[in-house]
Amino acid sequence: MHKLAGIELGGTKTIVVLGQPGRIDERVELPTGEPEETLAQAIGVIEGWRDDKPVDAVGIASFGPIRVARDAADFGTMLDTPKPGWLGTDVFATVADALACPVALDTDVNAAALAEHRFGAGRGCASLVYLTIGTGLGGGVLVDGEPVHGRLHPEIGHVRLRRAPGDTFAGSCAFHGDCMEGLLSGPALAARFGTHPSRIEPEDPRWKTVAQDLAELLAMLVLTLSPQRIVVGGGVSHRQPQLMPAAIARVPALLSGYLRDCSRHTLAGMIVAPELGDDAGPMGSLCLAARALEHAITAPRASLAFP
Repeated sequence: MHKLAGIELGGTKTIVVLGQPGRIDERVELPTGEPEETLAQAIGVIEGWRDDKPVDAVGIASFGPIRVARDAADFGTMLDTPKPGWLGTDVFATVADALACPVALDTDVNAAALAEHRFGAGRGCASLVYLTIGTGLGGGVLVDGEPVHGRLHPEIGHVRLRRAPGDTFAGSCAFHGDCMEGLLSGPALAARFGTHPSRIEPEDPRWKTVAQDLAELLAMLVLTLSPQRIVVGGGVSHRQPQLMPAAIARVPALLSGYLRDCSRHTLAGMIVAPELGDDAGPMGSLCLAARALEHAITAPRASLAFP
């Protein structure tokens, strides 16, 4: 049995795991601070696990935006992220050079989508969107079980959609103001409410506006990507469980009868919580590690820059 490690590099915390796709044997959580220190700590954890047996491959599931195009000169480099100090960090090379084993890198949400597709709420689905609403808002997209990259990678959190009538909140995104991340992320809700969103009672009428914003996002995903499953994770949806049903209930009206089979009942079965919970990202990093190892075995002369 090969020994695989994964790094889920998040905006708030970094999780380093040892195990196999579908099984986490060991886990270490670290705060995500300055890039040099954070990556050094994650590498140090993996090096400690190599004392008795080499780690055969590593998967990195990273926040972004980060360059995931394998043929790009800056592959694995952090782009214009709102995370202070991380712009220009060569995440991939730092890890690959230190550990000298096959390494794969993708976005944290693409990795979580891979894990849910294989082991969780997306089993049996050819097309899947994994949406996370927490410190930021991101979305990973799978088509035929493969992550969508393209010129960059999907940036679902930064689309700007129709606002709820009468809502004057300016939004909190440093780049776009009232994009979906600027309206729905944890920091955005804290700015809107003036306190941490977990302190707001579920019955507070202000959640109706938030549910409307989320419904606009869900309707957009249904219309543009036509996924078989939308898996919604992250701290906001977890701590405010009333939010997702309220948003789903609003989607049919936004579709205006255009997709007749997208009833409230159908959507409730299509838009679901992650079965893997907070393990989706770390498990996804192990899925990436397994892909890196498989690629190294089948194409040993190819670059470690995979997938």
